[in-house]
Amino acid sequence: MTRVRRSRRPGRLLTAACATVLALLALVACFGTALLPGWDRQDLALGAAMPDATHWLGTDALGRDIAQLLVAGARSTLAGAALVALGAMVLGNALGLLAGYLGGRVDAVVHRLADLLLALPALLVTLVVAGIGGGGYALAVGVLVVLTSPGDIRLVRSAVREQRHLPYVEAAETLGLSRATVAVRHIWPNVLPVVVANTLLNFAGAVVSLSALSFLGLGVPPGAPDWGRLLADNRTLLYDNPSAALAPALLIVVAAVALNLLGDRLHEAFTDRGRS
Repeated sequence: MTRVRRSRRPGRLLTAACATVLALLALVACFGTALLPGWDRQDLALGAAMPDATHWLGTDALGRDIAQLLVAGARSTLAGAALVALGAMVLGNALGLLAGYLGGRVDAVVHRLADLLLALPALLVTLVVAGIGGGGYALAVGVLVVLTSPGDIRLVRSAVREQRHLPYVEAAETLGLSRATVAVRHIWPNVLPVVVANTLLNFAGAVVSLSALSFLGLGVPPGAPDWGRLLADNRTLLYDNPSAALAPALLIVVAAVALNLLGDRLHEAFTDRGRS
């Protein structure tokens, strides 16, 4: 028993560390601009400067404070990625529940649709669509929602098919409850834990994808505070102020890794609980 507890302790510490990092990033995204306002304030005479007591991470080529830009960019980066993950979850859960519970032709159509979308390279297709549409953050988010949802569709469909013929479902149907009630109020809560874990993984992927699009100039407009855009704008300042490019890159990596690790940990925990 002691060995089991010791083996679980590093996993729990890692989970707590990831949750703490994500909570801090969420607080920064929600309230950071109130604590560090004035991200758009420019000082062309100062230009790109190294960190000092006034500017903790230095300034960019326009004399804007990097720390303030990172705080303001957290909202854009994380909010867009959250919309992608939540949108994919809603769409994937709706179609997955429909396919898994009804079966038959509905299941066949939804399954083929999910396979078709899953075969498409999400980032490449988003680049093409955003390029044709003239860029835009909202367009990129919408395309990523559609192209991220197939994973949720297949996950929920598979989980619902496992639950479909269990006694509690048959009992609910025997009582005369509608199919919608049985699917949403009885089956879906039992697959929700796995859905939450998968949503965190989608969140991590969306952070990287949206940052890549902003880096390529197809996300937020020029000058907007966004980690991917900051990395693109300041990559030429490595010799003048390295933190201007390294800080947003580090935040993207930290956010993605924390989300991935927490999602994996939750998936393992929910899987072990289901087996027990």
